[in-house]
Amino acid sequence: MSAVTTHHDDHAHEDHHHGPPPGLMRWVLTTNHKDIGTLYLLFALTMLFIGGFLAMGIRAELFQPGLQLLNPDLFNQFTAMHGLIMVFGAIMPAFVGFANWQVPIMIGAPDMALPRMNNWSFWILPFAGILLISTFFMPGGAPAAGWTMYPPLVLQGGMNVPFLIFAVHLLGMSSIMGAINIIVTILNMRAPGMTLLRMPLFVWTWLITAFLLIAAMPVLAGAVTMLLTDRFFGTSFFNAAGGGDPVMFQHIFWFFGHPEVYIMILPAFGIVSQILPAFCRKPLFGYESMVYATASIAFLSFIVWAHHMFTVGMPLAGELFFMYTTMLIAVPTGVKVFNWVATMWRGSMTFETPMLYAIAFVVLFTIGGFSGLMLAITPADFQYHDTYFVVAHFHYVLVTGALFAIVGGVYFWLPKWTGHMYDERLGKWHFWLSFISVNVLFFPQHFLGLAGMPRRIPDYSVQFVDWNVVSSIGGFVFGLSQLLFVYIIFRTIRGGAKAPDRAWEGARGLEWTLPSPPPYHTFVEPPKVTEADAHS
Repeated sequence: MSAVTTHHDDHAHEDHHHGPPPGLMRWVLTTNHKDIGTLYLLFALTMLFIGGFLAMGIRAELFQPGLQLLNPDLFNQFTAMHGLIMVFGAIMPAFVGFANWQVPIMIGAPDMALPRMNNWSFWILPFAGILLISTFFMPGGAPAAGWTMYPPLVLQGGMNVPFLIFAVHLLGMSSIMGAINIIVTILNMRAPGMTLLRMPLFVWTWLITAFLLIAAMPVLAGAVTMLLTDRFFGTSFFNAAGGGDPVMFQHIFWFFGHPEVYIMILPAFGIVSQILPAFCRKPLFGYESMVYATASIAFLSFIVWAHHMFTVGMPLAGELFFMYTTMLIAVPTGVKVFNWVATMWRGSMTFETPMLYAIAFVVLFTIGGFSGLMLAITPADFQYHDTYFVVAHFHYVLVTGALFAIVGGVYFWLPKWTGHMYDERLGKWHFWLSFISVNVLFFPQHFLGLAGMPRRIPDYSVQFVDWNVVSSIGGFVFGLSQLLFVYIIFRTIRGGAKAPDRAWEGARGLEWTLPSPPPYHTFVEPPKVTEADAHS
């Protein structure tokens, strides 16, 4: 790169520190990884509130026994769409947003490897989301067969079936393109000296997650395409009357669905592994073992899928195989929890908002992991299956796990992204409101499930009323406290104390060598990475 070009770039930074002139077309046509990361995060936040609105409807209906607000069919539509929107619209795009923002600046790359495909992979999402939500306004309403889309129920959905399937295809295409882009970027565009085992752990978790996406999403595409042909082209893949088997759909779906669970948690592991060392002011304990543990979890995620299906009448040998492999996955996960705790041990800890979320993640995700081990035990699972115990388990993993890591990551990197420090007092208010209310919301659901309350029902026996009231109150407080989160983000973007380049004293890594906010084009000349700069 000639001196002239570099000088020109510096001049451009002074003129347009935030990039090109503002305007709508900047966002439509952008190929800049920071812009696209921002778009992903805003889209995820929007979908979080739409999915959250549906969750509020569910909790309002379950506040008391008897039918209050929703008829049973509409209630089922709310539960199905809540799951689909939260998984494919909120959690996954949020993590892709983090990857877009952080991966290039963490590995010293000027941008993502395939910037035009990056633009396309984002802009597919809003159309897929609108297509999915539009099913509410069609004759017969939205899908009402759960986010798992089990036949034969899903095929009785009337007009929504082809729209649901097309939306799932589009969401999958977006994920696969994003994953290809991330893999190519990480493998080909690291700065000199940035060996694989010097990469920040967030980059490692995303590299592994991207391979999971490429392996798992086409399986889902195949399953929903078979649904489509069963419904419109006279095939009988899942139609017992034609010689098909509805349980085959469950096998195919969960062969996608279990890696999908790890697609939604591995990047969270990465975010927490960046936050904890920064606020403990010491390197992450056992960096290499964390990398190997992440890879082990990814591998094992493909051989445990039928633990979601212990009650379908599997042969005993199959039940034993899936029980033992599921228990095995607790070992690398336990390694991670041990390493996070060991990182905190005797560290000079301070408790800013990102650290609070990271610690809450470690504690509450571990609770979700333990209830997962309970569900792994086949004979016990016969009792837990399709009760609120399962609902409590996966919400501890996905809300206090994935969502808490996302929120903690936003607080951690927001000063770098915006150039302003957020309001720490409000951040702590947001944390404590969320932390207390989320436990009031989901912990009682363990008791409801153990007492026998089934999932996905709009009405229930009077014996379950007390804990449902508690759970619903927790849900409303948790939902409302996320409005405070939006206010904090908005205020930080608008202004606030100027953030230094290294916003957190203990933070290490290439992104903290850049100005806050980073110039529109970073690392025009690649930095030289030494052992001292790496992941410490």
